[in-house]
Amino acid sequence: MLYIRQVLVLLIGLYTVRVVLNTLGVEDYGIFNVVGGIVSFFSFLSGSMASATQRFFSFSLGKENGTEELQKIFSINILIYGGIALLALVLLESVGLWFVYHKLNVPPERFDAALWVFHASCFAFVITILSAPLNAIIIAHEDMRVYAYVSIFEVFLKLGIVYVLLAVPYDKLKVYGCLTLLSVLVVGMIYFIHCFRSYAACRIRGIYYNRALLSNILGFTGWTVFGQVSTVARQEAVTILLNQMFNPVTVAARSIALNICNQVSVFSNSFNTSLYPPIIKSYSRGDKNEMYRFVFKGSKITFLLFWIFALPMFMEMDVLLNLWLKNPPPEAVLFTRLGLIEVLIMSVSLPIATAARAPGKMKTYELVLGLIQFLIFFLDWLALHWGYPAYSIYLVAALVNVLMFLVRLYLVQTLTGLNFGAFVKQVLLPILFVVLLSASLSYGISGLVPAGIPGAFLSGMVCVGCAFLFMWIVGWNKEERLQFKTFIVSKLPKYRA
Repeated sequence: MLYIRQVLVLLIGLYTVRVVLNTLGVEDYGIFNVVGGIVSFFSFLSGSMASATQRFFSFSLGKENGTEELQKIFSINILIYGGIALLALVLLESVGLWFVYHKLNVPPERFDAALWVFHASCFAFVITILSAPLNAIIIAHEDMRVYAYVSIFEVFLKLGIVYVLLAVPYDKLKVYGCLTLLSVLVVGMIYFIHCFRSYAACRIRGIYYNRALLSNILGFTGWTVFGQVSTVARQEAVTILLNQMFNPVTVAARSIALNICNQVSVFSNSFNTSLYPPIIKSYSRGDKNEMYRFVFKGSKITFLLFWIFALPMFMEMDVLLNLWLKNPPPEAVLFTRLGLIEVLIMSVSLPIATAARAPGKMKTYELVLGLIQFLIFFLDWLALHWGYPAYSIYLVAALVNVLMFLVRLYLVQTLTGLNFGAFVKQVLLPILFVVLLSASLSYGISGLVPAGIPGAFLSGMVCVGCAFLFMWIVGWNKEERLQFKTFIVSKLPKYRA
């Protein structure tokens, strides 16, 4: 269900970006993303809290009698999220607003519109924070159909915003910011109504306070916040850095690359979302072998789900962007290709990062990886300061991501006992063979295909076919192939004689 959801999200998401870019223009689109990037810089507040909340919710549900404990944890999280939302609003409307006035490179005639976008993004972000525990409790219950349905509704809501944007006669950048805020509010209300009706833990009649439990959640969250700060710094701060050293067109090219990479990587992220509860619950029950099985298979499938889409896009990126955006910024093709490589390296780490959260000991894990992520921003600054081209930020990120993966795997081995060598043998070697074989064959065949849209379509089909072929031959083992056959057969219609 999540995979079907993501097909719709990808197609509609890419289409809406095209229409928004053409409607707003390259300059306004760059302004929207850099101003929104200031707000996103504070997304570690909701991201870290959501990650911590999911861990505690899933850990409670993994126990035999975890319903009562779940209600207590939910109640405490309401207190925490309320405080975080207030803190976020104060920081954004003070420090963030100062940055907009004094540091952003925005054309004077568009500054008023940029302020509208900033304030709308601030309130949308606050609503997102308050909705995070509701989203987390849905995922903890593994109620993925509801999660998928709401996401599908949200993406159609964004599609509706695009058509409204085309019709209104007012400043389109201001209207787009306000409509985006409205869509976040509607989705937040849907989550609230569903959770209140479906889960007893959400129907609290008073605020439960337990100092030890609060301290435990805040301790876990504190280090998760540090990790999220470093994650935000590697993306949004780099976007702002490009804004300082290059023109809005370069920022727009990076924004397009990030959007495409985010849209495609959501396939692997969604699969990892479905893995989060069983990994945590397995550890909660003390069944480490089951947890290792989820991590190994999850890491391999997460990567391969992304690779199926990344390979044809990488091969035909120039045709895709020109077909999609008509006149993409000059650096968008190169940025997107390099961005896909970066996300591919990160995708295999997603289940490992989930396993790291299972024991609840985040200090060493987040401190080490967070410092490495800060290193990316520092190296990017040095590269650009020394006169290297804008695409050098992607080369730096790819190299440091490889280092982060190895460090993450070692740390998880220390925390949970997950075997480093077994992971290399069961996960890394199969996906490495899939990548090398499918990419080589696809490149050779694509060279024989004529240029143009029909040729690009044929080449894309060849890439997908090669990815599936080698995923089946060398990516999956005998047991996994049998499981896939059994699953397909179970879904086929059965006819009676």
